[in-house]
Amino acid sequence: MSELSQTLIVKTFTFEGSGNTRSLTVSVPEVLDPQYGMYVWPSAVVLSQYVWMAREELQNKMVLELGAGVSLPGVVSALCGAAVILSDSAELPLCLENCRRSCVLNNLSHVHVLGLTWGRASPELLSLPPLDLILGSDVFYEPEDFEDVLVTVSFILRRNPHAQFWTTYQERSADWSIEALLHKWDLKCINVPLETFEANKTHLAGSTLPGNHTVQMMIITNNRI
Repeated sequence: MSELSQTLIVKTFTFEGSGNTRSLTVSVPEVLDPQYGMYVWPSAVVLSQYVWMAREELQNKMVLELGAGVSLPGVVSALCGAAVILSDSAELPLCLENCRRSCVLNNLSHVHVLGLTWGRASPELLSLPPLDLILGSDVFYEPEDFEDVLVTVSFILRRNPHAQFWTTYQERSADWSIEALLHKWDLKCINVPLETFEANKTHLAGSTLPGNHTVQMMIITNNRI
């Protein structure tokens, strides 16, 4: 781990809302090596802003973050009073270790870190507790992963019919679409305008993220609800 630690930096984000004197400062470890994918993306900051603005709803709720990596949205949820499970692929132990670093940096000894591979009916997936909320930022990054993500989300939402999946993604292609997959897995979604939670800014949470990137926010639910 000594080689990895040489590329590790700590980033700090401060979330606040206009007209509100309360703020939340979060520190997360970022690994500056693209092969690990453990750095903060604009989508993570936007999703964390949504979590922060919805913090009153999160008290004592059970939250799972998928593909957590640096775990910014999950950490914000935990600091807002939710019970949180951070997850990343069971095949990416370095990402899981980074989740644990995020917990240590923010004194979250009660947050559980779980290896959970999308699209796989693993014992870890089957043993998840009842959930109120799933989080995922930029989990719709590689098109070949889209269906695996939604298979996992659909399974969880069938077991937790009133739960929601809050997700953000960065627009990278005009051909990007999950509409057919949502229909296939009996899911529906609504788009959440960024201005409704004060995220339509180039500077957010004290950082230059999201900058000029186009980020979208969706809430996905079971189509039968």
